[in-house]
Amino acid sequence: MRIKRDETAGLIIDIQDRLYPFIHDNENLTKNTVRLIQGLKVLGIDMIVTEQYSKGLGHTIQPVSDAVGAFTHIEKMSFSCCGSDEVCSALKSSKKKNVIITGIESHVCVLQTTVDLIALGYQPVLIEDCVSSRNPNDKIAAIERMRQEGAIVSTYESILFELCEVSGSEMFKAISKIVK
Repeated sequence: MRIKRDETAGLIIDIQDRLYPFIHDNENLTKNTVRLIQGLKVLGIDMIVTEQYSKGLGHTIQPVSDAVGAFTHIEKMSFSCCGSDEVCSALKSSKKKNVIITGIESHVCVLQTTVDLIALGYQPVLIEDCVSSRNPNDKIAAIERMRQEGAIVSTYESILFELCEVSGSEMFKAISKIVK
């Protein structure tokens, strides 16, 4: 199944400053996630940003906030983003069937959101190098579970070029600069 730009939304799950220092390989996660966001912006893909209990876990980390630009996060208490009426409403009104997923933690909020998106009829596209957990084994197990449940697993570079579709365009040139 090809993932088409006009059928796709982005979901940035709980990349918050109080938990982030404890996330495995967080420097690479930051770099990859920022590149993904920059590419999605070039491609004109709308993004939803969530924060889990921001009073306790803080707000979206600065590099991600800066990459997204002006946004209003959706506050949630449920682990799954689909437990938030606001997230569900935003996805429904977007009329997109594919949801590109980045965030933390892979084995909690990302996993539960992915499973719920599938149950709601969406096609989650999990960006493997843009998700993580505190424990690397939790990430590995979560990705396997999400794959078994029906999520498409990709990388930020692969999905950006798939969404771009052709070389030689201004979008292709911009994305090529981002991934280098």
